[in-house]
Amino acid sequence: MAASAPKAGTGIRPVVCIGAVYLDTLAHAMVPVAPDTSTPARFEVRLGGVAANVARALSRLAVPARLIGVCGDDQAAVEIRATLDREGVPHCLNVRIGMATGRYIAFHGPDGRLAAACVDDHILSTAPAGLFDADLNDAIRNVGKDGLWFADANCPPDMLARIAAHAPAGGLVFNGVSAAKAVRLTGVFNRATLVFLNRVEAAALSGGRSSATAEDLATALATGGRTTVVVTDGADGLCLSASGQTVRLAGKPAPVKDVTGAGDALIAGTLAALARSMPLRDALDIGQAAARLTVQSAGAVAPDLTWEKLWPAQGPSAS
Repeated sequence: MAASAPKAGTGIRPVVCIGAVYLDTLAHAMVPVAPDTSTPARFEVRLGGVAANVARALSRLAVPARLIGVCGDDQAAVEIRATLDREGVPHCLNVRIGMATGRYIAFHGPDGRLAAACVDDHILSTAPAGLFDADLNDAIRNVGKDGLWFADANCPPDMLARIAAHAPAGGLVFNGVSAAKAVRLTGVFNRATLVFLNRVEAAALSGGRSSATAEDLATALATGGRTTVVVTDGADGLCLSASGQTVRLAGKPAPVKDVTGAGDALIAGTLAALARSMPLRDALDIGQAAARLTVQSAGAVAPDLTWEKLWPAQGPSAS
């Protein structure tokens, strides 16, 4: 029997989001992006970073979310704080004096697909392991043992280990971010309840098996452990592996304006459903609906993202 939709604000588990907080510059090219020449484009500057995107999306989905991250003492940090305050997202942004706030720049072709991207995350990748310890302890006091904790692999390995040590049992979720950063999860992978990866990240974690299918990668990474693995496979949907079983959830087509934040929206939608005690299979349906909505708008968080919009638009599968 399908789970019923809970009322927003009642019986919803809070979520702590830990990791990247950036200021994004998004270039939308009017013609295909070509090397060695300039390309006509429109530019937008928006708040970004995986943890920030997930926390902001959760807030729009009526889930109590707290963001833990780091920023510099610059104008970018001022803009980020103003956006979070305006959107009502509680945040604990540690300041590293004299350092630049994280920045991300993405170049999108006329079809909305990502052509190239660069990131400056020195402020987080070089952060001391214990930078967030006080915030993590505060989260334990305020959120308690029933909350969900989400962390992205933009955090360095030693910091991820401390996050895993603080997190409530059975409530830790990771995201691999990129092939280069996903390997940071190696030492803490089995501490998580749920891990989100794309095929490239999953291949990096499983020893560079770039030719393996999403099903094979998800199965291999989940084998012998208690961690549930979700491997996304672009337009072909995703694979879910847990308790010795691997299933594919087909993707549904959507017109693409901007792919920025699609993976983060999948995570946020899934967490919003899990926070409402929905089964994971149904929660992933909601996550996929959030991702489809996000790629149809500019920026990492769709302006019309709401729980009410996702629920009737997708609806859970029967369980």
